[in-house]
Amino acid sequence: MAAGLAGVAVVSATAGAFLAATLASTPLLQSQLSPEDADAFDQDGISSGETFQLPKLTRPVNILVLGVKVLSSDVENPPPELRNLGYHALVNSFDGLSDTMMLVRFDPRDGTVTVLSLPRDTRTFVEGVGVTKLNDANAYGGPALAARSVSYLLGDISIDRYVRINVQGVEKLIDALGGVTVYVPQDMRYQDDSQHLYINLKEGEQHLDGEQAMQFLRFRYDQYGDIGRVQRQQAFMGALIEQTLSPVTLARMPRILSVIQDNIDTNLTVEETVALVGFASTTARSDVQMLMLPGNFSLASEFELSYWLPNYNAIDAMVDQYFVRGRAPDLVEPRRLRIAIQDTTGRSRSASRLLERLYDAGYANAYLEARSTEPLETTRIIVQQGDTQSAEELQRVLGFGDVRVESTGVLDSDITIRVGEDWLESNRPAPN
Repeated sequence: MAAGLAGVAVVSATAGAFLAATLASTPLLQSQLSPEDADAFDQDGISSGETFQLPKLTRPVNILVLGVKVLSSDVENPPPELRNLGYHALVNSFDGLSDTMMLVRFDPRDGTVTVLSLPRDTRTFVEGVGVTKLNDANAYGGPALAARSVSYLLGDISIDRYVRINVQGVEKLIDALGGVTVYVPQDMRYQDDSQHLYINLKEGEQHLDGEQAMQFLRFRYDQYGDIGRVQRQQAFMGALIEQTLSPVTLARMPRILSVIQDNIDTNLTVEETVALVGFASTTARSDVQMLMLPGNFSLASEFELSYWLPNYNAIDAMVDQYFVRGRAPDLVEPRRLRIAIQDTTGRSRSASRLLERLYDAGYANAYLEARSTEPLETTRIIVQQGDTQSAEELQRVLGFGDVRVESTGVLDSDITIRVGEDWLESNRPAPN
């Protein structure tokens, strides 16, 4: 991707250097952090840049990203223009429940970007509140309390910076980037007159503008609720990275920041922002790893509210591999791997034949799942639980397929295989 855009790299570097030189000391803060709150974040520098040079990351960085949705009914004194509308209007604020939470690691040592999605219903301890849902932290204590709560949940991991963006900001950002093409996995229809929330998307490949993208990202009215929404958010991020995140993005940074600056709150300086975007823009899609906090749904009889219950042993292993030491776990025996197989070709026997092949290779815990509606040319071997080593070994055994580290597969699997046309091609008899 970067090689194909080498011609614009000079323009990008010039724009980035100008931006960094003129605005490096200006944090895009919407509210001032107290000294105590500032201590929730690592204060060490994360980038370096000289005049006429693009700022670069100097070390691995963990960024807490919070997507916030605040309604006029959530605040004591909404703006006058939002009063007496007859519905709960969106407010340009950051002081409510976090609707989306992610910890993003940028690691210049190995050129990877790791995104850990944190379900908002995660049951955990929040200082001053007690055991509650993770998304309460921002509402009670802003980004500092959210950072401390996430750090506690993940075994006291260090968090360097935060970014809060509200719904209006996401919509403006997608429009500024020119929209994004994604596969909508099902017809999405939902209507909430009290919020003026109207979702109406058709199944299939769609190019979404900002408003439509928000419909896609906010939809959670299926059997998996918020967890299904987390999976769609990861699919959306993957598409966004492939289509829009490139050196060209750096050249457009001034315009993009000007469009969304009123809807974003962060303790990143602009220089640091440029360094992060510059690093991400040259990161290959195969080096972007998207994970979800390991856990399970609570049972209806366990609590009054529904929760995502963390699996702490699995969390420790995932954090150790992706956020601390980079140490891969021991290779799991093939017979112990839970491998879900989904057909995307529409040929009834394609998935069954692959299942037979896996059984012959010793993968005794493979099983068929309902087909995926998204047609694929290349088979995807989805690393659902973060075990890349086992997925790469499986790819070697099969001799085809594309390994993707993301949590968009079958929830209770270790690996999900979405069978594409390449499997059919590999099984065609040779011509006489």
